[in-house]
Amino acid sequence: MGEPRITSGPWDSEAIMDFLESTHIPMRLASNGASGPLVQSLWFLVEGGNLWCATQETSLLAQRITRDARVGFEIAGDHPPYRGVRGTGIATILPEDARRVLPTLIERYQGAERTHLSEWLLSRLEREVAIRIAPSTFTSWDYSGRMRS
Repeated sequence: MGEPRITSGPWDSEAIMDFLESTHIPMRLASNGASGPLVQSLWFLVEGGNLWCATQETSLLAQRITRDARVGFEIAGDHPPYRGVRGTGIATILPEDARRVLPTLIERYQGAERTHLSEWLLSRLEREVAIRIAPSTFTSWDYSGRMRS
């Protein structure tokens, strides 16, 4: 698929990757279905230029990606200063990578200490699948400069 194309925005590919790697907020992932698009929030990580997340193998998201691999995504905070990245890509369901991806996601978002949530998520690992998103396009925005007090 090659390097993602930057369609607009102030950031180059290095700045986009830096933002994605340093941001610990869920990704909004849009998938396609017969009744239209659906947006879901998922933990994500960046690895090898791809975005990775996880879901249950029987989830609506996994079913939708299996039928139509085209996705849209956005990673942006809800509080000023507004900045973020959105894009499009191709998602692939990879069951064999769930054992690696889910614990990495848990540590990224919950820390190394085991919590009730992390234990619950890990107890469902056998039914988990990894989702690899190969980005096709990126758009960035950063309103930090114009939102200063």
